[in-house]
Amino acid sequence: MEPGVTLDRFIASLPPGATLVGRMDRGDGPTPVILRDGDLFDVSAIAPTVADLLARPDLSGATGIPSGRWSDLGHGAIWRGATPRLLAPIDLHCIKAAGVTFAESAIERVIEERARGEQETASLIRQSLSSRIGSDIVKVVPGTEASRALKTELLADGLWSQYLEVAIGPDAEIFTKAPTLSAVGDGAMIGIRSDSAWNNPEPEIVLVCNPQGFAVGATLGNDVNLRDIEGRSALLLGKAKDNNGSCAIGPFIRLFDDTFTLDTVRHAEVFLEVIGTDGFVLSGSSSMTKISRDPLELVNQTIGRHHQYPDGFALFLGTMFAPTKDRAALGKGFTHHPGDIVRIFSPELGSLENIVAYCEDVPPWTFGVSSLMRNLACRGLLMA
Repeated sequence: MEPGVTLDRFIASLPPGATLVGRMDRGDGPTPVILRDGDLFDVSAIAPTVADLLARPDLSGATGIPSGRWSDLGHGAIWRGATPRLLAPIDLHCIKAAGVTFAESAIERVIEERARGEQETASLIRQSLSSRIGSDIVKVVPGTEASRALKTELLADGLWSQYLEVAIGPDAEIFTKAPTLSAVGDGAMIGIRSDSAWNNPEPEIVLVCNPQGFAVGATLGNDVNLRDIEGRSALLLGKAKDNNGSCAIGPFIRLFDDTFTLDTVRHAEVFLEVIGTDGFVLSGSSSMTKISRDPLELVNQTIGRHHQYPDGFALFLGTMFAPTKDRAALGKGFTHHPGDIVRIFSPELGSLENIVAYCEDVPPWTFGVSSLMRNLACRGLLMA
């Protein structure tokens, strides 16, 4: 699948039997749907939420009420707030994220920290830091004797960082990206804070896991990040990561089967395009083969006897792509402008497209868990 391929073409390219899980709003509220061989099924009668659906032991054979052919709906008719529209394909899941899982992003996080969030000084630090520690970080496996030896060397050179601790140490950075039900889907606005002058998209693969911690499928995500705010202090991570519209997931969850497995994810390529109203164009890609920790290791560091998720969870696996292409001026690097179109796509998972706006201008998030429960009750979908 080449950059720019539409969601419709992705769906048409799926092998027979491949199953996509999503959520749609036709005007009466969020409805879990299954898309298989071009046919759309409403599964709300057997699973009122996607969390319920993905927890079913008979997930591979689940079906519902036929709702027509996807090709008859027209993707343009369910985009950007129209009804029916696609929602983020998860609902009651906890939204988690793994940070600094690629060497390239580890170096960028150290740059943010040393630049104290000042975009102007980042390029100078990048030139010196990348040449001194970049190749060493790529070589080591986190948590090994080699990584401990590298830490000793970097400490002696005054180059150690809290970001390097989670990049090559034994413990991954696992954090809560966004509240339950706050993620936006394909076609929605994504938000950056108006008081941020240095921010970027983070294209990632998102594993979706059931309550037992088994990965049942994957989708695409945009872990929108405010680099200047996080760079001032890692303790501002919540302010940098969790804002109105700052988490996009979609378009669908592709369930694992014989043709799409965790090994597919391990070798996947994720592409990114940013197209600005000022004529600026940015493109890049992220290869999962360069991830420093196996996806299952990240899952196992997220759930276990130490932590449970009774409704399942979605886990962003991290990105190697931190855009540095100059936009406004030489040496200023990249930052979003309102109106940017952000496209994240993968041959295996389709295309997630959103438009950038200030968080204050993104439609406010008002539909939470209590609203969902009331909606399902009114529609007679809650089951004992």
